[in-house]
Amino acid sequence: MLATLMFVLAYLLGSISSAILVSRLFKLPDPRNSGSNNPGATNVYRLGGTFPACLVLVFDILKGTIPVWGAYFLKLEPLELGLVAVAACLGHMYPVFFSFKGGKAVATAFGSLLPIGLSLAGLLICTWLVIVAITRYSSLAALVAVSLAPLYTWLIKPLYTLPVAFITLLIIFRHRTNIIRLFSGDEPKVGAKKAPTDDKKH
Repeated sequence: MLATLMFVLAYLLGSISSAILVSRLFKLPDPRNSGSNNPGATNVYRLGGTFPACLVLVFDILKGTIPVWGAYFLKLEPLELGLVAVAACLGHMYPVFFSFKGGKAVATAFGSLLPIGLSLAGLLICTWLVIVAITRYSSLAALVAVSLAPLYTWLIKPLYTLPVAFITLLIIFRHRTNIIRLFSGDEPKVGAKKAPTDDKKH
């Protein structure tokens, strides 16, 4: 019963789209219909600059961290903790408050992994930075980092490897359009002034 309640709360918290709310606050275009059509920090950065994007990033990270920390202190099992994290990510991807049109949940997934330990967070950030520095592709950096997350978790706290693997599969699935664009050479690089219209109708 407690686990079910945490799943629901995590999903509802995840469903609060900070990208849409911050864009409204700063009178920016709706990120669902502008730029890459993705309501996330990267698109808000393209549309409104650094400060609004930072607000979105911080809130999206907290959407993952808060419910997982809460579940941890309530002594839920590792598998249940993983499902709470997945629920938060699903809320971000398919928000009930915003017609189920959400983002890709990279920041929320990162936030949900923070309770495992700062060492894991550091490894993920370093991986992302290295891949971005080499390729200039933010999406590729996110995919590589999230793909290595189960390995990093196994090295740090093996007990949480399976739940982290759930999150990895979810994030990779949500990036399927980016993967297609990476192979076709159409994916925008970091610093590009324009982003292609993304297919976010699913």
